[in-house]
Amino acid sequence: MKETWRWFGPLDPIPLDQIKQAGATGLVSALHHIYRGEAWPLDEVLKRKAEIESAGLVWSVVESIPVHNSIKLRSGPYRQYIAAWKDSLAAIAKAGVPVVCYNFMPLVDWTRTNLKWRLPSTGYALRFDAVDFAAYDLFLLERPGAELDYAPERVAAARTSFDSMSEKQQEELERAIIAGLPGAESSYNRKLFRESRAEWEGVAPGDLRSALFAFLQEVVPVADELGLRLAIHPDDPPWPLFGLPRIVSTAGDARSILAAADSAANGLTFCVGSYGARADNDLLAMVDEFAPRIHFAHLRQVVREADGSFYEAEHLHGSTDMVGVIRALLGEELRRRRTNRRDHEIPMRPDHGHLLADDIIKKTNPGYSYVGRLKGLAELRGVMQGLSHAIPEFAG
Repeated sequence: MKETWRWFGPLDPIPLDQIKQAGATGLVSALHHIYRGEAWPLDEVLKRKAEIESAGLVWSVVESIPVHNSIKLRSGPYRQYIAAWKDSLAAIAKAGVPVVCYNFMPLVDWTRTNLKWRLPSTGYALRFDAVDFAAYDLFLLERPGAELDYAPERVAAARTSFDSMSEKQQEELERAIIAGLPGAESSYNRKLFRESRAEWEGVAPGDLRSALFAFLQEVVPVADELGLRLAIHPDDPPWPLFGLPRIVSTAGDARSILAAADSAANGLTFCVGSYGARADNDLLAMVDEFAPRIHFAHLRQVVREADGSFYEAEHLHGSTDMVGVIRALLGEELRRRRTNRRDHEIPMRPDHGHLLADDIIKKTNPGYSYVGRLKGLAELRGVMQGLSHAIPEFAG
Protein backbone atom coordinates (compact mmCIF):
# COMPACT_ATOMS: atom_id res chain seq x y z
CA MET A 1 0.00 0.00 0.00
CA LYS A 2 1.09 3.56 -0.60
CA GLU A 3 2.06 5.21 2.67
CA THR A 4 0.45 8.64 2.93
CA TRP A 5 0.08 11.34 5.58
CA ARG A 6 -2.63 13.91 6.16
CA TRP A 7 -1.45 17.50 5.87
CA PHE A 8 -3.67 20.51 6.51
CA GLY A 9 -1.68 22.86 4.32
CA PRO A 10 0.81 25.62 5.13
CA LEU A 11 -0.78 26.30 8.54
CA ASP A 12 -0.34 22.70 9.66
CA PRO A 13 2.06 22.60 12.64
CA ILE A 14 3.82 19.65 10.99
CA PRO A 15 5.98 20.78 8.05
CA LEU A 16 6.45 18.79 4.89
CA ASP A 17 10.07 17.93 5.61
CA GLN A 18 9.02 16.13 8.81
CA ILE A 19 6.42 14.17 6.87
CA LYS A 20 9.12 13.11 4.44
CA GLN A 21 11.31 12.08 7.41
CA ALA A 22 8.47 9.80 8.55
CA GLY A 23 8.86 7.82 5.33
CA ALA A 24 5.50 8.67 3.80
CA THR A 25 5.61 9.28 0.06
CA GLY A 26 2.06 10.51 -0.52
CA LEU A 27 0.12 13.46 0.88
CA VAL A 28 -3.56 13.62 1.78
CA SER A 29 -4.68 17.24 1.70
CA ALA A 30 -7.42 19.71 0.81
CA LEU A 31 -7.92 23.42 0.30
CA HIS A 32 -9.04 24.16 3.85
CA HIS A 33 -9.09 27.90 3.18
CA ILE A 34 -11.79 27.28 0.55
CA TYR A 35 -14.07 25.02 2.53
CA ARG A 36 -17.65 26.31 2.48
CA GLY A 37 -18.89 24.58 -0.64
CA GLU A 38 -17.53 26.90 -3.30
CA ALA A 39 -15.63 25.54 -6.30
CA TRP A 40 -11.87 25.13 -5.93
CA PRO A 41 -10.07 27.31 -8.51
CA LEU A 42 -7.58 25.43 -10.64
CA ASP A 43 -4.76 27.83 -9.76
CA GLU A 44 -5.27 27.16 -6.04
CA VAL A 45 -5.28 23.40 -6.61
CA LEU A 46 -2.09 23.63 -8.68
CA LYS A 47 -0.49 25.83 -6.02
CA ARG A 48 -1.16 23.17 -3.36
CA LYS A 49 0.20 20.48 -5.67
CA ALA A 50 3.39 22.51 -6.25
CA GLU A 51 3.86 23.00 -2.49
CA ILE A 52 3.64 19.26 -1.96
CA GLU A 53 5.89 18.34 -4.86
CA SER A 54 8.53 20.88 -3.80
CA ALA A 55 9.15 18.61 -0.81
CA GLY A 56 9.57 15.54 -3.01
CA LEU A 57 6.11 14.18 -2.16
CA VAL A 58 3.03 13.36 -4.24
CA TRP A 59 -0.53 14.55 -3.66
CA SER A 60 -2.23 11.16 -3.57
CA VAL A 61 -5.69 11.86 -2.11
CA VAL A 62 -7.94 14.88 -1.71
CA GLU A 63 -9.58 14.74 1.70
CA SER A 64 -12.08 16.27 1.45
CA ILE A 65 -14.23 18.31 -0.89
CA PRO A 66 -16.94 19.44 1.54
CA VAL A 67 -20.49 18.42 0.73
CA HIS A 68 -22.60 21.43 1.68
CA ASN A 69 -25.51 20.76 4.02
CA SER A 70 -27.96 22.07 1.41
CA ILE A 71 -26.97 19.10 -0.80
CA LYS A 72 -27.79 16.72 2.02
CA LEU A 73 -31.10 18.49 2.65
CA ARG A 74 -31.87 18.93 -1.09
CA SER A 75 -32.94 22.47 -0.26
CA GLY A 76 -31.94 26.06 -0.97
CA PRO A 77 -29.13 26.55 -3.50
CA TYR A 78 -28.16 22.87 -3.49
CA ARG A 79 -27.87 22.69 -7.27
CA GLN A 80 -25.34 25.51 -7.16
CA TYR A 81 -23.27 23.54 -4.64
CA ILE A 82 -23.43 20.34 -6.70
CA ALA A 83 -22.19 22.28 -9.72
CA ALA A 84 -19.34 23.68 -7.61
CA TRP A 85 -18.47 20.14 -6.47
CA LYS A 86 -18.22 19.03 -10.08
CA ASP A 87 -16.03 22.02 -10.89
CA SER A 88 -13.73 21.09 -8.03
CA LEU A 89 -13.50 17.56 -9.42
CA ALA A 90 -12.41 18.96 -12.76
CA ALA A 91 -9.66 21.03 -11.14
CA ILE A 92 -8.46 18.06 -9.12
CA ALA A 93 -8.36 15.86 -12.22
CA LYS A 94 -6.30 18.46 -14.09
CA ALA A 95 -3.85 18.46 -11.18
CA GLY A 96 -3.53 14.68 -11.46
CA VAL A 97 -4.78 13.77 -7.97
CA PRO A 98 -6.54 10.41 -8.47
CA VAL A 99 -8.67 9.86 -5.33
CA VAL A 100 -11.26 12.07 -3.59
CA CYS A 101 -12.37 11.18 -0.06
CA TYR A 102 -15.59 12.85 1.20
CA ASN A 103 -18.34 12.23 3.73
CA PHE A 104 -22.10 12.65 3.99
CA MET A 105 -22.52 13.17 7.74
CA PRO A 106 -25.42 15.51 8.57
CA LEU A 107 -24.75 18.75 10.45
CA VAL A 108 -21.63 17.63 12.33
CA ASP A 109 -18.53 15.87 11.05
CA TRP A 110 -16.44 13.41 13.06
CA THR A 111 -17.24 13.86 16.74
CA ARG A 112 -15.47 13.28 20.05
CA THR A 113 -16.24 14.31 23.64
CA ASN A 114 -12.67 14.40 24.99
CA LEU A 115 -9.68 15.56 22.97
CA LYS A 116 -7.09 14.76 25.62
CA TRP A 117 -8.02 11.59 27.49
CA ARG A 118 -5.21 10.30 29.70
CA LEU A 119 -3.94 6.80 28.90
CA PRO A 120 -2.14 4.41 31.27
CA SER A 121 0.96 5.04 29.14
CA THR A 122 0.74 8.74 30.24
CA GLY A 123 0.02 9.71 26.64
CA TYR A 124 -3.35 11.05 25.54
CA ALA A 125 -6.05 9.80 23.17
CA LEU A 126 -9.25 11.08 21.59
CA ARG A 127 -12.36 9.64 23.20
CA PHE A 128 -16.09 9.46 22.53
CA ASP A 129 -17.95 9.00 25.80
CA ALA A 130 -21.55 8.01 25.10
CA VAL A 131 -22.79 9.16 28.51
CA ASP A 132 -21.08 12.55 28.29
CA PHE A 133 -22.42 13.05 24.79
CA ALA A 134 -25.95 12.41 26.05
CA ALA A 135 -25.29 14.81 28.94
CA TYR A 136 -24.38 17.54 26.47
CA ASP A 137 -27.35 16.88 24.20
CA LEU A 138 -29.86 16.70 27.07
CA PHE A 139 -28.71 19.23 29.62
CA LEU A 140 -26.37 21.74 27.99
CA LEU A 141 -27.69 21.99 24.43
CA GLU A 142 -31.18 21.16 25.73
CA ARG A 143 -32.30 19.87 22.35
CA PRO A 144 -36.11 19.61 22.25
CA GLY A 145 -37.21 15.99 22.38
CA ALA A 146 -33.71 14.69 23.06
CA GLU A 147 -34.91 12.55 25.96
CA LEU A 148 -36.87 10.41 23.48
CA ASP A 149 -33.60 9.31 21.81
CA TYR A 150 -32.09 7.79 24.96
CA ALA A 151 -33.06 4.91 27.22
CA PRO A 152 -34.14 5.98 30.73
CA GLU A 153 -30.98 4.52 32.26
CA ARG A 154 -28.84 6.53 29.82
CA VAL A 155 -30.71 9.71 30.76
CA ALA A 156 -30.08 8.99 34.45
CA ALA A 157 -26.39 8.32 33.87
CA ALA A 158 -26.10 11.47 31.79
CA ARG A 159 -27.71 13.53 34.56
CA THR A 160 -25.23 12.15 37.09
CA SER A 161 -22.33 12.91 34.76
CA PHE A 162 -23.55 16.41 33.97
CA ASP A 163 -24.14 17.30 37.62
CA SER A 164 -20.55 16.32 38.42
CA MET A 165 -19.05 18.61 35.74
CA SER A 166 -17.55 21.97 36.56
CA GLU A 167 -18.36 24.92 34.34
CA LYS A 168 -14.93 24.54 32.74
CA GLN A 169 -15.56 20.87 32.02
CA GLN A 170 -18.89 21.73 30.42
CA GLU A 171 -17.17 24.30 28.21
CA GLU A 172 -14.51 21.78 27.19
CA LEU A 173 -17.18 19.20 26.36
CA GLU A 174 -19.07 21.67 24.19
CA ARG A 175 -15.93 22.81 22.43
CA ALA A 176 -14.96 19.21 21.63
CA ILE A 177 -18.38 18.38 20.20
CA ILE A 178 -19.44 21.42 18.15
CA ALA A 179 -16.45 23.75 17.73
CA GLY A 180 -15.07 21.73 14.82
CA LEU A 181 -12.28 19.15 14.73
CA PRO A 182 -9.46 19.12 12.14
CA GLY A 183 -10.80 18.76 8.63
CA ALA A 184 -14.40 19.28 9.72
CA GLU A 185 -16.64 21.20 7.37
CA SER A 186 -18.31 23.42 9.97
CA SER A 187 -17.87 24.82 13.46
CA TYR A 188 -20.58 26.22 15.67
CA ASN A 189 -21.38 28.07 18.83
CA ARG A 190 -24.41 26.88 20.79
CA LYS A 191 -26.85 29.43 19.31
CA LEU A 192 -25.78 28.73 15.74
CA PHE A 193 -25.87 24.99 16.34
CA ARG A 194 -29.43 25.14 17.63
CA GLU A 195 -30.48 27.19 14.59
CA SER A 196 -28.71 24.82 12.20
CA ARG A 197 -30.18 21.75 13.88
CA ALA A 198 -33.67 23.16 13.41
CA GLU A 199 -33.17 23.03 9.63
CA TRP A 200 -32.94 19.25 9.89
CA GLU A 201 -36.17 18.75 11.80
CA GLY A 202 -38.12 15.82 10.39
CA VAL A 203 -35.30 14.48 8.19
CA ALA A 204 -35.53 10.67 8.27
CA PRO A 205 -32.90 8.09 7.24
CA GLY A 206 -34.70 7.53 3.95
CA ASP A 207 -34.59 11.25 3.15
CA LEU A 208 -30.84 11.50 3.71
CA ARG A 209 -30.22 8.26 1.81
CA SER A 210 -32.23 9.52 -1.16
CA ALA A 211 -30.22 12.75 -1.12
CA LEU A 212 -26.96 10.81 -1.15
CA PHE A 213 -28.05 8.54 -3.97
CA ALA A 214 -29.22 11.51 -6.05
CA PHE A 215 -25.88 13.23 -5.42
CA LEU A 216 -23.95 10.13 -6.46
CA GLN A 217 -25.95 9.75 -9.65
CA GLU A 218 -24.84 13.27 -10.60
CA VAL A 219 -21.20 13.30 -9.55
CA VAL A 220 -20.07 9.71 -10.18
CA PRO A 221 -20.42 9.95 -13.99
CA VAL A 222 -18.37 13.16 -13.87
CA ALA A 223 -15.68 11.49 -11.78
CA ASP A 224 -15.69 8.49 -14.10
CA GLU A 225 -15.23 10.69 -17.17
CA LEU A 226 -12.39 12.58 -15.46
CA GLY A 227 -10.62 9.37 -14.38
CA LEU A 228 -11.16 10.04 -10.66
CA ARG A 229 -12.12 7.62 -7.90
CA LEU A 230 -14.55 8.80 -5.23
CA ALA A 231 -14.22 7.24 -1.78
CA ILE A 232 -16.96 7.95 0.76
CA HIS A 233 -15.84 8.00 4.39
CA PRO A 234 -18.03 6.25 6.96
CA ASP A 235 -19.84 8.09 9.72
CA ASP A 236 -17.71 8.75 12.80
CA PRO A 237 -19.13 7.59 15.12
CA PRO A 238 -21.28 5.27 13.01
CA TRP A 239 -24.67 5.87 14.62
CA PRO A 240 -27.20 8.74 14.90
CA LEU A 241 -26.20 11.91 16.76
CA PHE A 242 -28.52 14.73 17.87
CA GLY A 243 -31.49 12.73 16.62
CA LEU A 244 -30.17 12.84 13.06
CA PRO A 245 -29.72 9.80 10.83
CA ARG A 246 -26.31 8.56 9.75
CA ILE A 247 -26.37 6.37 6.68
CA VAL A 248 -22.74 5.34 6.05
CA SER A 249 -22.28 3.16 9.11
CA THR A 250 -22.71 -0.53 8.26
CA ALA A 251 -21.96 -3.10 5.59
CA GLY A 252 -25.55 -2.76 4.41
CA ASP A 253 -25.08 0.98 4.01
CA ALA A 254 -21.89 0.50 2.00
CA ARG A 255 -23.56 -2.11 -0.19
CA SER A 256 -26.47 0.19 -1.05
CA ILE A 257 -24.17 3.15 -1.74
CA LEU A 258 -22.09 1.16 -4.21
CA ALA A 259 -25.24 -0.12 -5.91
CA ALA A 260 -26.72 3.39 -6.18
CA ALA A 261 -24.10 4.32 -8.79
CA ASP A 262 -22.57 1.09 -10.03
CA SER A 263 -19.26 2.38 -11.31
CA ALA A 264 -15.64 1.81 -10.38
CA ALA A 265 -15.50 5.56 -9.73
CA ASN A 266 -17.93 5.11 -6.82
CA GLY A 267 -15.99 3.58 -3.96
CA LEU A 268 -15.17 3.56 -0.27
CA THR A 269 -12.71 4.96 2.18
CA PHE A 270 -12.25 1.97 4.46
CA CYS A 271 -11.79 3.59 7.86
CA VAL A 272 -11.00 0.79 10.29
CA GLY A 273 -11.70 2.96 13.34
CA SER A 274 -15.05 4.28 12.14
CA TYR A 275 -16.50 0.99 10.98
CA GLY A 276 -14.79 -0.75 13.91
CA ALA A 277 -16.61 1.36 16.50
CA ARG A 278 -19.64 -0.86 15.87
CA ALA A 279 -19.39 -4.39 17.20
CA ASP A 280 -21.87 -5.61 14.56
CA ASN A 281 -19.51 -4.68 11.70
CA ASP A 282 -17.37 -7.64 10.64
CA LEU A 283 -14.45 -5.74 9.15
CA LEU A 284 -12.67 -8.71 7.59
CA ALA A 285 -15.87 -9.75 5.83
CA MET A 286 -16.38 -6.15 4.71
CA VAL A 287 -12.90 -5.94 3.19
CA ASP A 288 -13.48 -9.23 1.37
CA GLU A 289 -16.83 -8.06 -0.02
CA PHE A 290 -15.95 -4.50 -0.94
CA ALA A 291 -12.23 -4.86 -1.76
CA PRO A 292 -12.49 -3.98 -5.48
CA ARG A 293 -14.15 -0.67 -4.58
CA ILE A 294 -11.89 0.31 -1.67
CA HIS A 295 -9.96 3.30 -2.99
CA PHE A 296 -8.42 4.57 0.26
CA ALA A 297 -7.74 3.17 3.74
CA HIS A 298 -7.64 4.90 7.11
CA LEU A 299 -5.74 2.54 9.37
CA ARG A 300 -6.63 3.43 12.95
CA GLN A 301 -7.90 1.49 15.91
CA VAL A 302 -10.47 2.02 18.62
CA VAL A 303 -11.25 0.17 21.82
CA ARG A 304 -15.01 -0.31 22.14
CA GLU A 305 -16.69 -0.18 25.53
CA ALA A 306 -19.93 -1.84 26.57
CA ASP A 307 -21.94 1.39 26.83
CA GLY A 308 -21.14 2.56 23.29
CA SER A 309 -18.12 4.65 24.24
CA PHE A 310 -14.75 4.19 22.53
CA TYR A 311 -11.30 5.68 22.48
CA GLU A 312 -8.49 5.80 19.93
CA ALA A 313 -6.15 2.88 20.60
CA GLU A 314 -2.69 1.77 19.57
CA HIS A 315 -2.75 1.19 15.83
CA LEU A 316 -2.20 -2.57 16.18
CA HIS A 317 -4.06 -3.25 19.43
CA GLY A 318 -7.77 -2.60 19.81
CA SER A 319 -11.15 -4.06 19.00
CA THR A 320 -10.31 -4.86 15.35
CA ASP A 321 -7.90 -7.37 13.82
CA MET A 322 -5.70 -4.76 12.14
CA VAL A 323 -3.20 -7.33 10.88
CA GLY A 324 -6.05 -9.24 9.26
CA VAL A 325 -7.36 -6.08 7.60
CA ILE A 326 -3.92 -5.24 6.21
CA ARG A 327 -3.47 -8.79 4.94
CA ALA A 328 -6.82 -8.58 3.15
CA LEU A 329 -5.94 -5.23 1.57
CA LEU A 330 -2.56 -6.55 0.41
CA GLY A 331 -4.41 -9.50 -1.11
CA GLU A 332 -6.65 -7.09 -2.99
CA GLU A 333 -3.60 -5.23 -4.30
CA LEU A 334 -2.24 -8.55 -5.57
CA ARG A 335 -5.49 -9.29 -7.40
CA ARG A 336 -5.41 -5.83 -8.97
CA ARG A 337 -1.85 -6.29 -10.22
CA ARG A 338 -2.78 -9.62 -11.77
CA THR A 339 -5.60 -7.96 -13.71
CA ASN A 340 -3.44 -4.94 -14.64
CA ARG A 341 -5.56 -2.42 -12.78
CA ARG A 342 -3.83 0.94 -12.92
CA ASP A 343 -5.00 1.69 -9.36
CA HIS A 344 -3.44 -1.46 -7.95
CA GLU A 345 -1.76 0.45 -5.11
CA ILE A 346 -4.21 1.43 -2.36
CA PRO A 347 -3.24 4.61 -0.50
CA MET A 348 -3.35 4.31 3.28
CA ARG A 349 -2.62 6.67 6.12
CA PRO A 350 -2.04 6.18 9.85
CA ASP A 351 -5.12 7.97 11.10
CA HIS A 352 -5.34 9.53 14.56
CA GLY A 353 -2.24 9.07 16.68
CA HIS A 354 -1.85 9.40 20.41
CA LEU A 355 -0.47 12.62 21.86
CA LEU A 356 3.00 11.58 23.03
CA ALA A 357 6.37 12.91 24.21
CA ASP A 358 7.04 16.62 23.66
CA ASP A 359 4.02 16.89 21.37
CA ILE A 360 2.05 17.10 24.63
CA ILE A 361 3.36 20.63 25.19
CA LYS A 362 3.30 21.71 21.54
CA LYS A 363 0.53 23.17 19.44
CA THR A 364 -1.04 20.25 17.56
CA ASN A 365 -4.28 19.43 15.80
CA PRO A 366 -6.28 16.94 17.91
CA GLY A 367 -5.59 13.46 16.59
CA TYR A 368 -2.93 14.72 14.20
CA SER A 369 0.19 15.16 16.28
CA TYR A 370 3.50 14.03 14.83
CA VAL A 371 4.98 11.45 17.20
CA GLY A 372 1.79 9.40 17.61
CA ARG A 373 1.26 9.07 13.87
CA LEU A 374 4.97 8.46 13.32
CA LYS A 375 4.73 5.55 15.76
CA GLY A 376 1.58 4.27 14.07
CA LEU A 377 3.05 4.47 10.58
CA ALA A 378 6.14 2.58 11.72
CA GLU A 379 3.99 -0.17 13.25
CA LEU A 380 1.78 -0.46 10.18
CA ARG A 381 4.81 -0.46 7.90
CA GLY A 382 6.27 -3.30 9.96
CA VAL A 383 3.10 -5.35 9.51
CA MET A 384 3.12 -4.75 5.75
CA GLN A 385 6.79 -5.66 5.49
CA GLY A 386 6.31 -8.77 7.61
CA LEU A 387 3.34 -9.97 5.56
CA SER A 388 5.21 -9.28 2.31
CA HIS A 389 8.14 -11.32 3.62
CA ALA A 390 5.88 -14.22 4.62
CA ILE A 391 3.85 -14.03 1.38
CA PRO A 392 6.29 -12.86 -1.34
CA GLU A 393 3.51 -12.29 -3.87
CA PHE A 394 2.31 -9.34 -1.74
CA ALA A 395 5.57 -7.53 -2.43
CA GLY A 396 4.73 -7.19 -6.11
